[in-house]
Amino acid sequence: MQKTFDNILTKTIKENLQTKYIGQNIFYKEETSSTNTDAKKLAKENAPNGSLVIAETQGAGRGRLDRNFFSPKGKGLWFSLILRPKFKIEDAPKCTLLAAVAVALAMEETGVKPEIKWPNDIMRGNKKLVGILTELVTLSANDYAVIVGIGINVNFTESDFPEDIRNIATSLAIIKGENVERAKFLQRILFFTEDLYDKIETEGFGEILNLWRKFSVTLNKNIRVINAGDKREITGRALDIDEDGALIVKSDGKIIKVLAGDVSIREVGN
Repeated sequence: MQKTFDNILTKTIKENLQTKYIGQNIFYKEETSSTNTDAKKLAKENAPNGSLVIAETQGAGRGRLDRNFFSPKGKGLWFSLILRPKFKIEDAPKCTLLAAVAVALAMEETGVKPEIKWPNDIMRGNKKLVGILTELVTLSANDYAVIVGIGINVNFTESDFPEDIRNIATSLAIIKGENVERAKFLQRILFFTEDLYDKIETEGFGEILNLWRKFSVTLNKNIRVINAGDKREITGRALDIDEDGALIVKSDGKIIKVLAGDVSIREVGN
């Protein structure tokens, strides 16, 4: 994958981009297997902090728990960011919350109310709009990068979705009744990502956690937590997220901390 600005999408992204480093280096492909896979390779090749890896379509886009992510050409935004944080590696998983909040803030500006489902999906009326996959790349004993992959259903029509996901997925265009200019929408996501990322470096994750709570549709709901490994289930009330981004659930009178890496969340009757 080579850096290029000769594509109309990347040219438009660069025009009036209001960031210092997020998205200033763009790696583009018309088609790729996965922007996260490309970004991990580029991170090991010293791609700069804030580099944007973007494709018009992905052949093997992945979500959390290795689920496939439908990524048709020209209909959405399929991209990954390479971050080189100064904060400790234990805080890296909270970059998922950072990404969700940045997308939610940009989405709010389009007039669409975002609903974040813990930890990494943005929904509207129980239909998925956005998926986020955060992965770590260890570069040396004291150096690592965070790859934040984001897939957004922007200008899909109902018929664009495969029949098996048509009832569980939607797009910004379907909700708004009109197409959204992808490059300008992405510019706002990059702006909010940089703004929040800079605040993490100086103030920690407090503001991101509070904004995540604002947009959450998981908190104060009765949920079922399903462990992906052994399929164990617990049901309880989602109370909050803690300072590590873990979901706090009250189940059978006990307080349980749920980590994002190995579970699925299902809402049950409230």
